[in-house]
Amino acid sequence: MGKHVIAGAGQVGAHLAERLLESGHDVVVVTRSGSGPEGVEKVAADVADRERLASVARGADAIYNCVNPPYPRWARDWPPMAAAFLHAAEKSGAVLVTLGNLYGYGPVDGPMTEDLPLAATGTKGRVRAKMWQDMLAAHEAGRVRVTELRGSDYYGPGSTDQAYLGEVRFVKPLLAGKRVMFLSDPSIPHAWTYLPDVAEALAIAGTDERAWGRPWHVPTAPAVSALAAAERLCEIAGAPKPRISRVPRPVFNAIGTVSPFVRELRETRYQFDRPYILDSSAFEGTFGMKPTSLDDALKEIVQAR
Repeated sequence: MGKHVIAGAGQVGAHLAERLLESGHDVVVVTRSGSGPEGVEKVAADVADRERLASVARGADAIYNCVNPPYPRWARDWPPMAAAFLHAAEKSGAVLVTLGNLYGYGPVDGPMTEDLPLAATGTKGRVRAKMWQDMLAAHEAGRVRVTELRGSDYYGPGSTDQAYLGEVRFVKPLLAGKRVMFLSDPSIPHAWTYLPDVAEALAIAGTDERAWGRPWHVPTAPAVSALAAAERLCEIAGAPKPRISRVPRPVFNAIGTVSPFVRELRETRYQFDRPYILDSSAFEGTFGMKPTSLDDALKEIVQAR
């Protein structure tokens, strides 16, 4: 058993903390406010503060970067935080496990695999690509041990109000018989990554040296459309047939003129305008972890309400 430091107590950090506690580890959760789930040591700190984070990580076996600044602040907030995580890992000797995403690839035709070039041209994609490139360079120089786990859009218990298949935007209104407005064509196949699977993969990556030195895709079930997910959710819950409508692009663009968050979504809109397929076979084959099926995930979501 060891000391594991998690930065962030949101939809992923909380699941990860519970998973590590169940395995008998000592868990420290770092947030700006000092919040966190029961059973962990809670520390209030700014993760951009290099020396403060290094002090918290002293004696740690693994550091998990599960923070996520607001979209409009990525270009400003991520560089100092990413540098602080590398510094803390180097000073403590802990492996650095970063929760990444798929933005760095940019638009892709066909299934996404970890060997694709980080060819994104948008701001958020370039930020994430640079973070991984800096991590990998430090790893190859022998300064630190690193890995990055990349998933698609999250869903599951504890998902935030921004999650496309989350409780607020998707589950609650559908089960109440209300109409859901979707970003693009809801019949396009899309990969959805289940939150407990994200936590399981992160925990594996922080304790198995085979994960270090490269990125991995979180085990993710085969892509399905939002419409298909909605239909199955309603069947499981015994709710009325789902009603999902597409947000017209002119309306989407108009909302973006007054909403900074929606305006930032323009850059990644391509993910919903074409099939978005994630290949997670490398992690599955190496570590023997299979993704939770859509049916099982939806049943757990309904039962957790």
